[in-house]
Amino acid sequence: MEFQWYPGHMTKAKRMMQENIKLIDIVVELVDARIPISSKNPDIDELAKNKFRLILLNKTDLADEKVTALWEEYFKSQGFFVAKINARDGKGVKSIHKVIQEACKEKIERDRKRGILNRPIRAMIVGIPNVGKSTFINSFAGKACTKTGNKPGVTKGKQWIKLNKNVELLDTPGILWPKFEDQMVGLRLALIGSIREEILNIADLAIEFIQFLTTEYKGVLTKRYELETEEGDAFSILQEIARKRHCLLKGSELDTEKAAHILLDDYRSGKLGQISLEKPQ
Repeated sequence: MEFQWYPGHMTKAKRMMQENIKLIDIVVELVDARIPISSKNPDIDELAKNKFRLILLNKTDLADEKVTALWEEYFKSQGFFVAKINARDGKGVKSIHKVIQEACKEKIERDRKRGILNRPIRAMIVGIPNVGKSTFINSFAGKACTKTGNKPGVTKGKQWIKLNKNVELLDTPGILWPKFEDQMVGLRLALIGSIREEILNIADLAIEFIQFLTTEYKGVLTKRYELETEEGDAFSILQEIARKRHCLLKGSELDTEKAAHILLDDYRSGKLGQISLEKPQ
């Protein structure tokens, strides 16, 4: 499968971020805890060099806890400040103020020595589409100050949000990067819903996912769909899920595309359990 999606507005968004980076003290990057590297835009590292960096591992409720702990240590070893959050229910969000202050303490001290007191820390919030930026900001600010949606591309332009006298946030649209060098990155992004489904073959995506689950998370499909076995090829398992979920076309033919949608929706909503798609190397 070939994965690619880079709408024109993303080029504009990246240019806008480049123009505003000089105003910023810290770059706060949200990644999906299920795929922290695949959901981390490599262009941000170049854009944000010489800035303080904070990685937010979001959607921890959907990710494998043991794997998330490994990712936390990995990013800390790379020099990032790290926090684990679930923006949807607010878990871990209140601690972010403290982490931002800690990350920027050198800057705060420099300001103090120059006689500049109480200048707000300016944070740029970045992340790929559908990683939960808007939900995080609303939770962090305690009010609905940005639009949220569970589809890519809800945030179209920049927004400054004053949280309190200490922190101001610059929200930015979610941007992907122009080319996936590794198509596994595209596959993982597609599985969590960060690439528009209209351009994907859902049945093929589900088959790739089934192959992963039967290797890394044995028994998950059997438990959820009451399968007789997880042996055999992935397409046969998809057919069995279609049978168990009564996904039928005219003439009693199995509707594997409908079964694929059910499988992916169950994964994205957490009904399959806490499953991470990649581990630190």
